[in-house]
Amino acid sequence: MLTYRTIDLEKDQGEIVEFRKDSFMTSFGDISGFHKSNYLTYVEKMKEAFGDGFVMAEEDGRTVGQLELSVKRYEGRVIGYIHLFYLVAEKRGKGYSGALQSYAMDFFRKYRVGEYHLRVAPANRRARQFYKKNGMVDIGPELDGKVIRMKGTI
Repeated sequence: MLTYRTIDLEKDQGEIVEFRKDSFMTSFGDISGFHKSNYLTYVEKMKEAFGDGFVMAEEDGRTVGQLELSVKRYEGRVIGYIHLFYLVAEKRGKGYSGALQSYAMDFFRKYRVGEYHLRVAPANRRARQFYKKNGMVDIGPELDGKVIRMKGTI
């Protein structure tokens, strides 16, 4: 069973930086767009507003994933947003993603949003397949085609 706790930048800095770099490599093939100091500042700011959305997922005291969830405005409506949905490589394909997804849905229900979005690289087929299996649909490309915005309902 997974447990979740708010990111502690002092304790978790190394892991969250590595997880974000890995997500850049998986999505874009390089980490040239990643800037550590900007990322850490962003996490600190966002966890102040959404501490229960910026969390580490743990199993038996070992970190197995990370979520970055918030609520924001999009085209005049309030939506949930998944900034990062990360699972360590050795846990992928073993049902852990479903537990992270459940946590995200509970978070969005708590904030009373009926819709959530995320952006995913077109080449990240495994992630796109998972999101579609969970009812998400493509809205369209963004950032000159570097990512596809997807939406789902709660």
